[in-house]
Amino acid sequence: MIDWRHWHNEPYLVGGLVFLGWLYAVLAGPLRTRLAKSASYPRAQAVQFYLALIIFYVAVGSPLDQIGERFLFSAHMFQHQLLIYPAALLFLLGLPAWMVDPVLSLPALRRPLRLLTAPLMCGTLYTLVVSLWHAPLAYDWALQNKVVHVGEHLMFFGAALFYWWPVLSPSRIFPPIPYGARMVYLFAVLIGMTPVFAYITFSETILYPTYEYAPRLIADFTPADDQLLAGVSMKLVGLCVALAAFGVCFFRWAAVSEQPKTSA
Repeated sequence: MIDWRHWHNEPYLVGGLVFLGWLYAVLAGPLRTRLAKSASYPRAQAVQFYLALIIFYVAVGSPLDQIGERFLFSAHMFQHQLLIYPAALLFLLGLPAWMVDPVLSLPALRRPLRLLTAPLMCGTLYTLVVSLWHAPLAYDWALQNKVVHVGEHLMFFGAALFYWWPVLSPSRIFPPIPYGARMVYLFAVLIGMTPVFAYITFSETILYPTYEYAPRLIADFTPADDQLLAGVSMKLVGLCVALAAFGVCFFRWAAVSEQPKTSA
């Protein structure tokens, strides 16, 4: 039986995360005065950014990766949820505007980024990436091929950054959309993700052969139970996070709406 307790220490994973952490430290430290003369060190944002890197490593470098790749579909789904929600959210929250805007303002990037960061495009990209990767051929291909699996995880994380951009954009050049529009956007993405959730949850067959024939880590926990848990958690976690974001947007929208009345 495959040992599931393995921690990944591949150079491209550890080196990539260390490089991102080093780059952030250099931009927020020695180069900060060149990017924003009056900005102080973004202590709270730095904590969020480095937490994002830690969560990313836990998702793809801890034993959770081996369990999700070889044994349990529900564990693999949990991996994706770590990438899509806390890792992507904290990554965006950890970026100061003065750190990202010099790159986003480059003339060659402004036009394509204006298109890519439009809410319709962000929601569509996210929905398509997540949905297409859950097609049986694509999903099982990623489970059998390490390079494809790495690409799948990077695409999930990248799609999640686009998903959250209209809500949490750190940029002043491509800022978040208004609070009311954010609520509509979050609701629309939930609707867009319903088909893939229903496809996984209500399928009468086991969709992915890897999990159908995988050794059982938990006695009496069948592949059908595993697939049902993965589908339900996919929807419930996504729904809970979206509703929390929806609630924050609603109360901030209400607070902004009340300001003119108070001042009057």
